[in-house]
Amino acid sequence: MDPDPDRTRPFGEHLLGVLTGGVLTMLIGIGHRTGLFEAAARGPATSAELAERAGLHERYVREWLGGMVTGGIVEYDPADERYALPAAHAAFLTGATAHNVGPVANSLGTLGSVLPQVERCFREGGGVPIAEYAAASVGGLGETWRHVYDEHLVDGFLAPVPGLLERLRAGARVLDLGCGTGHAVNVLAREFPASRFEGLDIAVDTIAEAGAERAELGLTNAAFAVADAADLSPAEPYDVICAFDAIHDQAAPQDVLRRIHDALAPDGVFVMVDTNFSSRLENNAGDPHAPLAYGTSLLFCVPTALATGDTGLGAVWGRERAREMLAAAGFTDVRVYATPRPQNCTYVCRRDEP
Repeated sequence: MDPDPDRTRPFGEHLLGVLTGGVLTMLIGIGHRTGLFEAAARGPATSAELAERAGLHERYVREWLGGMVTGGIVEYDPADERYALPAAHAAFLTGATAHNVGPVANSLGTLGSVLPQVERCFREGGGVPIAEYAAASVGGLGETWRHVYDEHLVDGFLAPVPGLLERLRAGARVLDLGCGTGHAVNVLAREFPASRFEGLDIAVDTIAEAGAERAELGLTNAAFAVADAADLSPAEPYDVICAFDAIHDQAAPQDVLRRIHDALAPDGVFVMVDTNFSSRLENNAGDPHAPLAYGTSLLFCVPTALATGDTGLGAVWGRERAREMLAAAGFTDVRVYATPRPQNCTYVCRRDEP
């Protein structure tokens, strides 16, 4: 039976949009890394003027601009051959803000660099060690989250938690589990000088970056350590434990959640910011953030977890599965709050003991 043309044509158009988006993502990454968007935001310019502003070769800039114009990102006036980046577009392409999609394009470029390794895993099984992603990184996998922490960590993620900011102002012992480069810890340590903050991560290089930033900021109430979250067993309990987009990437997430539960003081609280999706695929079908989340999970979260021998929970483990695992870890009081980012939510979990 021949395919229905009423369905074939729209799907072909959909695929063209998908492929075009993939190319434009690469061009956005170039514009971010070379400073072309920042240069264009200074005002209309010819390709030669824009190349001079950015210190680049004009012929490459001109071809890049062709993609930007036909892709609906940059505007072009043929009368004077000048290109303009509208302010409404620049808001998503310039500046050290969470709205800037340039760092996301960089991260996707990193994921593209390890495609051969991931494809090998489709055939042979196993995973891809996280060190291979770090080696292929074109701009830092954590750059986007640094901006998110600057803008949303205190007022967006933590403020909705009843009594938490007051507790941090008074003084609390806080752990950020899976802290990466430690920017969240340093932001909190600067904001709440009466509290003591610790960051823990298994990656040696990222902990070194965390310590360097702490020293640069002159913080005395922050500390970092290289350790496996699955081995968490502090000599002194924590008042607050945080995990920002980190639990689903753990090698043994259920064990980690139990360790977190046991490491809290009796009146302690676990704050987990993670992805805001359903555990059921059919419930995510209409979510515009879901394809990117599944793709990122496939290309990063699952292979890095499988490389450690785990089953690979994945980024789209979902609210239902998260609640089940938190309950299994001993958290019977779990509440979920919205965040400024629709693709994330905040789980606030308290110990089952009174």
